[in-house]
Amino acid sequence: MKILFGVQGTGNGHMSRCRELVRKLHESGHEIEVILSGRKEEEIKDIEVFSPYRVLKGLTLVTYRGKMNYIETMFQLDLGRLMSDVFMLDVNGLDLIITDFEPVTSMAARVRNIPSIGFGHQYAFRYKVPMARGNIFERYTLLNFAPAQYNAGLHWHHFNEPVFPPVIPDSLYENDHVRIQEKKVLVYLPFEEVEDVTRLLRPFDSYEFHIYGKVREDHDDGHLRYRGFSREGFLRDLQECSGVVCNAGFELPGEALHLGKKLLLRPLDGQIEQESNALALEELSLGMTMHSLDGNVLRDWLVKPCRNPMQYSKTVDFIAEWITKGEWDNMSDYVEAAWAESGENGRP
Repeated sequence: MKILFGVQGTGNGHMSRCRELVRKLHESGHEIEVILSGRKEEEIKDIEVFSPYRVLKGLTLVTYRGKMNYIETMFQLDLGRLMSDVFMLDVNGLDLIITDFEPVTSMAARVRNIPSIGFGHQYAFRYKVPMARGNIFERYTLLNFAPAQYNAGLHWHHFNEPVFPPVIPDSLYENDHVRIQEKKVLVYLPFEEVEDVTRLLRPFDSYEFHIYGKVREDHDDGHLRYRGFSREGFLRDLQECSGVVCNAGFELPGEALHLGKKLLLRPLDGQIEQESNALALEELSLGMTMHSLDGNVLRDWLVKPCRNPMQYSKTVDFIAEWITKGEWDNMSDYVEAAWAESGENGRP
C-alpha cells in the first residue's frame, strides 16, 4: 500500500513509537511517506528513519513551568497555514493515511475522503479508559485535535476495551545483560525548568539522578548528572536505573513498566491526557504521582521497591499485520493476540 504517515513532532514519545511502526511497515513492503509537524526541523532529533519525510508547521501546545499556557497556544495558532498545508499535500494514489495525533494528515484524510487510522495513546480515549474530568475545551481538544476513521489506541492496561499494549523499542527487549543500579534514578521533566528540577533533587545526595529535559550539554554536579539529548544514552540509563521520575506522558512510563522500573509521575497541569494518565497509574497501582515538584513525595517514593516487569508484547507486529490485512473494522483479534503475548500482569 501507499501510506501517508503523520507524526506529531512535539513529543519524543510520539517519535519513538512512530519509528517502530514506520520501520515495521517498511519491512512489510509498504511505501511510506512521513509528515512531521509541531516542531522546527532543526529541533527534531534522529529522524532519518522517517525518510522520505517533510516537516510542516502544524499546531503546537505551549507550556510554561509545568503548566499549559492556553493563551499563548491560541496566539501561535496559524489556521491559514494549516489549511494551506492540508490542500497542498499530494494525495494521489494514497491507499491510507495514518496519524499519530498529527493534525495536517488527519484533516487531509477528512477533506480528501481517504481512509485513516489514528495510532497512539490519545486514541485510547475513544474507549472507556480512565479519564480526568478536565473542562469542555480540554476534552474537545483531546478527542478532536486529530481524529481518524479507525482508532488503534494504546494503553498500559486493556481495561476490557479494544486498545493495544504500549509500543516498546526493540532494544528494550534485550535487557538480561544489564546491571541495575539501585541508587540510579532517571529524571525526564521537559516541561519543568532545570533550576526547579535541581532544587527538588539536590537534597537527596545518596542517589544519583540522571537528568534529561531542557539540558543543552552533558555535565555533572555531584550526584546530579545533567544529560543533553541522546537516544542511545537515554535508553541505556533507562535500562540501568531502578526508577523513573517523569511527566505523565505515555511512552516513557510504558517503557519503564515494561522493564519493571518504579514510577513517579508529575502530570502537566491543565493537560487532560497527562492528568488522565496519572489517574490511570494510581487506579492500576502501578506507581505514584505528584502534582507539584514535591520533595516529600519524592522522599517517600525513593524508598519504594521496584515492581515486576510488565513484559509487553511487540505491539507494532500486531498493528502492522492488522494494517496490512486491510480489514480495519476487525481489530479485536489483533488486540487480544497482543495482550496474550504480554507478561502475566498485562493479560486480560
